[in-house]
Order: sequence, then C-alpha cells, then structure tokens
Amino acid sequence: MTHSAAAPRAASFLSLVAGFVLAAGAAQAAETVYPLTLENCGRPVTFEKASERAVSLGQSSTEILYLLGVGDRMVGTAVWIGPVLAGYEEANAKVERLADNDPSFESVVARKPDLVTTQFQWHVGPEGVVGTPEQFAELKIPVYTSPADCMGKDNSGGGDGVRNTVFTMELIYKEISELAQIFNVQDQGEKVIADLKAREAAARKKIASADGKLSAVFWFSSAELDIDPYVAGRNGAPGYILSVLGIRNVIESDEEWPTVGWETIAKADPTIIVTGKMERRRYPADDVAIKHKFLKEDPVASLMPAVKNGHVVDMDAQAMNPTIRTIEGIEVLADAVEKAGLAQ
Repeated sequence: MTHSAAAPRAASFLSLVAGFVLAAGAAQAAETVYPLTLENCGRPVTFEKASERAVSLGQSSTEILYLLGVGDRMVGTAVWIGPVLAGYEEANAKVERLADNDPSFESVVARKPDLVTTQFQWHVGPEGVVGTPEQFAELKIPVYTSPADCMGKDNSGGGDGVRNTVFTMELIYKEISELAQIFNVQDQGEKVIADLKAREAAARKKIASADGKLSAVFWFSSAELDIDPYVAGRNGAPGYILSVLGIRNVIESDEEWPTVGWETIAKADPTIIVTGKMERRRYPADDVAIKHKFLKEDPVASLMPAVKNGHVVDMDAQAMNPTIRTIEGIEVLADAVEKAGLAQ
C-alpha cells in the first residue's frame, strides 16, 4: 500500500516539474534573439538590440508603444490628430513632442534615436516628407513602418494611396506583434491583441440583426467646404468597420480617401453619415462642429434623410485610419446604431 501510494505522488511530482520546465521553456522561447531581422514594407530591417531611444511618427504607432508599456524608452513623438489614448496622458507628457504634424529630419535625428517607427510612408518612405529609410540607415537608425500603410496598398501615386486589397485588423495585430518582438515584450503584445479581438467580437454581437439593411458614408474632412469632401473608400479602415457590422459603404472607390460630390452622396442615400472629429486644424472641416453646420445648411446635404433623421455619428478620426482605434470605431458605430433603433 505504501509503495503503490508513493508512485502516484512521485508521478505527480514529476509531472509538476515537467510542467514548470515546459513553462520556463515557453517563456524563454518568447524572448527576442538579436540581431532580429524583419521584412517590413518590402525591405529587410535589422534590429541589433531592444530599442532604448525610440522616436514615433504617427499617433497610432505611438499609442501602440504605450500599450506595450515601453513609453519610458521613447524620446520623441510627432503627427497627432487628437488627444492621446485615455489612461496614457501621464506617459505621453513625459515624451517630447517634436511637432503636431510633420517634423523635420533634423529634429528627429537630434533626439539620437536607435529606432524610428512611422505610421505612414508619407512621412518616412520612398518620397517621405521627413526622410527616407535609406537616409536614416546611413546613420544606423532602423525604421519600422506600420504594415497597414504598405501591405496591399500602393502609395506611389501620392495622396493617401490606393488599397489593392481590403484592410483588416490583422495588419494592426502584425504591427503590435512585431513591435513587441523589437522591444522584447511579447507577452504584453499578446495581451493587447487579445483585448482588441475581444472588444471587436462584443461589438459585432450588438447589431448582428442589422446585417445588410443599412448603408453609410464616412466623411473625414474637406480641403474647402465648397468643394467635394474626402470620404472613405471601400478598402480602408472604415470599410473594415462597416463589413464587421454588416453595413454597406455607399462609396465604392479603391482610393483610401477619394473626393466625392455631395450630389453623388445624396443620390446614394446613406442611412448614416459618420463624421470625423479631431483636434487637427489643417482644413476648416477638420472641426466636427463645422461639419454639422454644413450638413444642416447646405442645400443638397441638408435634404438627405440621414441628416433630417439625425443619423449623423461623430467618430474619432483616428478610428477612420488603420489603427488600434479602428476597434473603437466599431464600438462607436455599433452603439449609435443600437441607440437609434436602426438594428431592428
């Protein structure tokens, strides 16, 4: 009896030890081995060590780094559209803001970064207004660009580019995962991705019954109020938001942000107009209050049923770009549809 009882205990103990060994092995396997080389926007980029002095150009890229818990390793940010993600105000206040919009190459280099992350190739790319990856490489500064701005997208024609394939949040999850690798914080990266996926799933369930019954247009801004507005094409982040919620985009362009006349939009008769709100003031219509005033007073827009019925939804402009905020956009639109009773 004594011997047979001890055997299971010994087996149990060995299993426990094996479990600890496997767990330790898994944790060790998750560690980044440097130098790390990643394929990023069609070019190999090598990182010799975990970054200790990062400069981030683009609000979404910056906020991803905050979510990964590496704000203390950042020495500069730029390109802001609105307030930082709630809960990260203190972390953000400790990092120097080089510019609200486009910083100079010199101002970035002056911070002596060992990594530059960028949300848009518009800023650092083949024809980047800040610089090119090659210029930074000459100074041994690796550049990591959000995959959402180059995978399945052609930026060679200028402007906001053309999406050849439909954007999905997998591109943002790829960015989170790869930045987590670069900074050697994989566990936190997995947590961030799991949280975003759970939020998207919950929003989907809210208006599952609306599938195919509703349509929408996303109005980001307008260079001038008396010319055609910038609205969302079908392949970008707004297209993803709408597809997730089963709502049809009345704009069928592959361009990221085509300009489309209000007469054309009115003829398409969207159930909902989603208006971008932001702190940026590059154009008059960046101000969401100006957008509302226009919709009420313009002879064409004011007659649209969506305007008359009050089906105008304000959304953080960051959510309209391929960012972590896109999940927030799904939540905002799902809540608005549910509140308005449009999902019946």
